[in-house]
Amino acid sequence: MTSPASSREASDLERKIGYHFRDRDLLSESLTHKSFYHENKGKTRSYNERLEFLGDSVVGLVVVEYLFLLGERYEESVLAKMKSFLVCEAVLAEIASSVSLGRHILLGKGEESTGGRAKKSILADVFEAVIGAVYLDSGYEKTRQVVLRFFEDRVKRAIESGEFYDFKTELQEKTQSLYGILPEYKVIKEEGEEHQRIFTVAVFLEGRRLASASGKRKKEAEARAAKKAIEKVKE
Repeated sequence: MTSPASSREASDLERKIGYHFRDRDLLSESLTHKSFYHENKGKTRSYNERLEFLGDSVVGLVVVEYLFLLGERYEESVLAKMKSFLVCEAVLAEIASSVSLGRHILLGKGEESTGGRAKKSILADVFEAVIGAVYLDSGYEKTRQVVLRFFEDRVKRAIESGEFYDFKTELQEKTQSLYGILPEYKVIKEEGEEHQRIFTVAVFLEGRRLASASGKRKKEAEARAAKKAIEKVKE
C-alpha cells in the first residue's frame, strides 16, 4: 500500500474508525512511520510523531472527561488509575488491531522485516496519530465521538471488572502486612468455546481458599477474586 489516502483501503479504514477525512493528507501523515519517511523523503511530506503527540493528549482528555462526568463522581486517585489502565499501550494497540490499522501503516524496509506491523508500540502510536489527524481535520466534538466509539464499552467493562483498581496489589499488600505471605491464584475452571472462554479463578492463602470469581480473561477473573478476598481479609 503506497498511497493510503487515495486508495480504496483508505476508505475502508475510514469506515472502520467511523470518520471520513476532508483532508486526506492528514490521514497519510498519521499512517507514515518515520522509518518510511527517512527511506522515501521525496514521497512523503512528513511522518506521524507530531500527530501522535497531539493524539496522545486528545485521547487522554476525552477519556478523562468521560470518566469525570460519570454519575459515580470518582476521586482523583481513582480517576488517575482508571486513565492509566485505559489509555495504555496495550489497550491502544488492541484498538488499532480491531480496525486492522497495521496493514495501512507505511513502514521502512527494516521495520517491515522485523514485524513492525504487529508491534504494540507502533500500533498504539499510529492510533494516537490518527486521532490527532481527526482532531485537526474536524475539531474536538467530532474527535470525541470517534474516541468514545472505541472506549465507551471498555470503560464500562473496566468499572464492572475492577481491573483498573489493581485489587491484586492491594490484596498482596494486606496479606504481607497481616500474615507475611503472598496470595496464590489458580484457574479452577474453563468453560465455553475457544473465542468465548470463561475462566474461573480462585485465590488461596497458604492453601486456604479465600474467594473465587469468573471472567472472560484470566486477569479479569483474578481481579474479581482479589476484590472478594480483600473483603474476607478485612473481616
